[in-house]
Amino acid sequence: MVKRSIGNQMNPVIQEETSGCGIAACAVLAGSTYAQTKETANALGIYAEDTALWSDTEYVRKLLRALGITAAPTETPFDTWDSLPDKALLAIKWRMEQGRPFWHWVVFVRNERDTVVLDSKKALKTNTRRDFGRIKPKWFIRVD
Repeated sequence: MVKRSIGNQMNPVIQEETSGCGIAACAVLAGSTYAQTKETANALGIYAEDTALWSDTEYVRKLLRALGITAAPTETPFDTWDSLPDKALLAIKWRMEQGRPFWHWVVFVRNERDTVVLDSKKALKTNTRRDFGRIKPKWFIRVD
């Protein structure tokens, strides 16, 4: 079943691979499925197994461009939830491993009905998160 976003409504997409959070986040923004977005990513030479997908922003930016989605050219340090734009990719669970930064991609969306973080992690009880006090973003990329 294909879940499409309706109007400003966005639906979470579950990552099908351990390191597929960037692909899943792009699928959310495109209103597409994980499989469809993975196919586009793979055609661009982007693979979930490549750790650069969650330690470098260029792969996600390239995939967003291919999906027709405009993103800000730079990352903005996270300040407060209220200061976020209505739609953004967030870097959470940011950490250094062997001198290289890693993070988990999630989608922040605010509309007239709700403010949520759509998290692709399979193990979560719910992938539509409102537990903002537990989510610790390092920075974000505004998405148009």
